[in-house]
Amino acid sequence: MRFRHPDGSTVHLSYCTNVHPAETLDGVLAQLRDHSEPVRRRLGRDRLGIGLWLARDAARTLVNDPAALRGLRAELDRRGLEVVTLNGFPYEGFGADVVKYRVYKPDWTDPERLAHTTDLARLLAALLPDDVTEGTLSTLPLAWRTGFGPQAARAARAALTTLAERLDALEELTGKSIRIALEPEPGCTVETTADAITPLTDVGAPDRIGVCVDTCHLATSFEEPRAALAALAAAGITVPKAQLSAALHAEHPHLPEVRDALAAFAEPRFLHQTRTRTAAGLRGTDDLPEAVGGAALPDGAPWRAHFHVPLHAPPAPPLTSTLPVLQDTLTRLVGVPRPLTRHFEVETYTWQALPPELRPRNRTQLADGIAAELTLARDLLTGLGLKELP
Repeated sequence: MRFRHPDGSTVHLSYCTNVHPAETLDGVLAQLRDHSEPVRRRLGRDRLGIGLWLARDAARTLVNDPAALRGLRAELDRRGLEVVTLNGFPYEGFGADVVKYRVYKPDWTDPERLAHTTDLARLLAALLPDDVTEGTLSTLPLAWRTGFGPQAARAARAALTTLAERLDALEELTGKSIRIALEPEPGCTVETTADAITPLTDVGAPDRIGVCVDTCHLATSFEEPRAALAALAAAGITVPKAQLSAALHAEHPHLPEVRDALAAFAEPRFLHQTRTRTAAGLRGTDDLPEAVGGAALPDGAPWRAHFHVPLHAPPAPPLTSTLPVLQDTLTRLVGVPRPLTRHFEVETYTWQALPPELRPRNRTQLADGIAAELTLARDLLTGLGLKELP
């Protein structure tokens, strides 16, 4: 979906296809047919943006087979879909029964992460619509925090510097500018937007590599949008992309009924880092079961859990979502004279990880839910003065 900002620039809204992951090119083509096109039809749109997730095997097939890449581009066009952004965070296995810590491998100390991201950038340059010259690619925030010392930091910085050089060369070759966005996430080396400032300043390529502001992650870490975005701007760090998502919020975690409600969201596939604010600073656990199952977290202040809940459907009381943080962030990103980013992606990949009674039972219900999320995001954008384009 495209919008015209009051400054005349085009703002793009998509949804991320990691909600129905596929490891192979055939799987990607099937998800376009079975999921993305039905979402577009529900919205009554001739064209719908998708934030494509290409796993390692699918990406390698496309890089090694130009005819297959042309075929994917033609299939996108045929189904009324367009791609201006890729989600390069998960490498493979995102649809596995257990993902958890695996999603952070390979990290930016591993040459394979650089190779994969380079491949994705080249593919994105080829998939961009003819009238779009800039694409974005979100990626993991360097690495999971454990075992990440000075030597690892130097290796990651060197990889990102090399990537920036490759992106410069890619633009010279294709005329397409591809920008990378590190996505701060709880538990990672770069957990908050503030954590991103030093490593990205060290890389020194702000026009190529910046931050992906994920509003679920921002909220989970109790970051205040105004201060977070102001600090990035003051440091000269760009925001190539933002992901529109909402976390779980528990206002009174000391109550047994609140613990029970949170426990219903503890599930085996994804990691749901949980955080609270204390006088001594942020405290947290790596996963939700650790928080609800004992005394791992102080419970005198609200808890937030990294569980991407559907934007339009907050959980029932006594829980709620951090949608207000999303709204505040969006206002500060585009409700300004010049937008800080022009690429937005709804990323609720946890539809099938919701408590059983909340999960979609079939493709139709999933498509209805994704369309409802995009409708909410569209309404927020138009409410900020943007004009929806055909």
